[in-house]
Amino acid sequence: MERREDLDSILPFLPLVLRSSSLFWPPKSLESLKALSLGPDVSRVDSGEVLFDAILDLRDSIGLSSEKLAAKSADGYVLFFDELMSRMDSRVWFGEVVPTLARLLLRLPSLLEDHYKKSDKVSGKGRFGLRIMDWQEAGVVLLSQELIATLLACALFCLFPTHDRDAKHLPLINFDRLFSTIQLSAKQSQEQKIKCLVHYFERICMHIPTGSVSFERKMLSLQNSSHGISYPGPADWENSNVSLCPFKVLPLGLIEDQQHDALEVDFANEYLGGGALHWGCVQEEIRFMINPELIIGMLFMASMRQNEAIEIVGVERFSQYMGYGSSFRFVGDYLDKKPFDSMGRRKTRIVAIDALYSPKMAQYGIDCILREANKAFCGFLDRSKYESVLKFSQASKASPEMVGSHRNSDDKCSSNVDLIENKKGGQSTESKESIGIATGNWGCGVFGGDPEVKSMIQWLAASQALRPFIHYYTFGEASLEGLKQVTQWILNHGWTVGELWNMLVEYSSKRLRRETNVGFLAWLLPDNRTNDVQLSNIRCLTIIFLWLVEVQCCSLGVKT
Repeated sequence: MERREDLDSILPFLPLVLRSSSLFWPPKSLESLKALSLGPDVSRVDSGEVLFDAILDLRDSIGLSSEKLAAKSADGYVLFFDELMSRMDSRVWFGEVVPTLARLLLRLPSLLEDHYKKSDKVSGKGRFGLRIMDWQEAGVVLLSQELIATLLACALFCLFPTHDRDAKHLPLINFDRLFSTIQLSAKQSQEQKIKCLVHYFERICMHIPTGSVSFERKMLSLQNSSHGISYPGPADWENSNVSLCPFKVLPLGLIEDQQHDALEVDFANEYLGGGALHWGCVQEEIRFMINPELIIGMLFMASMRQNEAIEIVGVERFSQYMGYGSSFRFVGDYLDKKPFDSMGRRKTRIVAIDALYSPKMAQYGIDCILREANKAFCGFLDRSKYESVLKFSQASKASPEMVGSHRNSDDKCSSNVDLIENKKGGQSTESKESIGIATGNWGCGVFGGDPEVKSMIQWLAASQALRPFIHYYTFGEASLEGLKQVTQWILNHGWTVGELWNMLVEYSSKRLRRETNVGFLAWLLPDNRTNDVQLSNIRCLTIIFLWLVEVQCCSLGVKT
């Protein structure tokens, strides 16, 4: 295999070596993996304690002995596999799963070489190949589920080098920190997260999945350019005449269970995966446990900047769960019945967008509103559809209202992956159906955002991105009880993106000036807004009256 830029970028973060244009395991690790693949009768790996010793030997054989693992991670492997796992499950794990994972790891060099050859055939050299996806580098990585499973086995055995990952703004991906948390924490949720991952490995060892998963880094240009879509400014939002898309409120249910054709929002950390492999156990972390293939994006996706988002298409769900946070529990197997597209990807579409953390009162400032709206817009945007609509509007000199009306057209809603495939003359990866947005209280909860404001920001972004609908899961949030009434009122009055934006900015400025302390939904309804205006007028009249009294007293020489 000839030298190539994509492989060169990722190679320092893989446990393999490149020699004579071929990828290899170092000789010592090759022998260790071969022994491990023959089962416990040969490898003697039949407990968590011996498994961790084997992991240390493997790390030493690829030169990782100087890179320390998380404190107490050894105790975590022992605790989980020797005490928390049942005797029957332990027998299956060490007798069948570990040897199968070792055989997968032995195939990693050939799987990667095949990956690069196939990626060139699909899209031209380097377009889909595994590589570090750095800041401001829009593009796609397309991986087979088999390769993902093999790379995740590397993470389980802690075989990824960690040196320089910080310099590349990459999160850690080895599982040692996760195992260390079950030893250090009284939270059962950490044990339950590992149960989800162990279940995933058990499933893929029974049957290797044959589909594909795409990871796309999306970006809005920070420079005004004829190429790409630029980062909107306040005036762009203020003057938008795009109609607001239909808004459905769902008090019950979960985003991952939605049955419509929708882009599902991951309430992400700026580092993809957040605390999935550490302490975290909220929306993003839970999604990464029930869809473990998401984790592999942490290997090569650098943290997101303000104008970036990450879209992932094709991941399979393996686990059922209940609870949230400390109450999270793995409750069994899940058979994913989502259909596939022509590229072998499940039609599960997830977009990771990171909200501002703990913005407090600053979230009502125009800079924060703009940042959040553009972050969501970047994530929700379908570049190929959006550009085709813009070209149509320019060619026909259509009004912005007409551009917005294309939301319900038969134009397919495709990603950059689909765009490349179509240019090559392949079949469309989607039927002619538009894909909406399934979301909820993004940036709220532990991030501290205002749910009422965040719901409006996401509606603005989905509408401006020409999405056909937004389904909003409130998760029982008390402040959103009036969301259905208010959104229906707005839709009945035919508001545009610009009109809602201007009202949101007006409300936010009043919050900053302490002129109102009610939520946006209550403030927006006509009766409440009238009361708010009346109170404001009363304040002004009171100030004027007191000023006149003071002037009169001063003229009479009376002290006030």
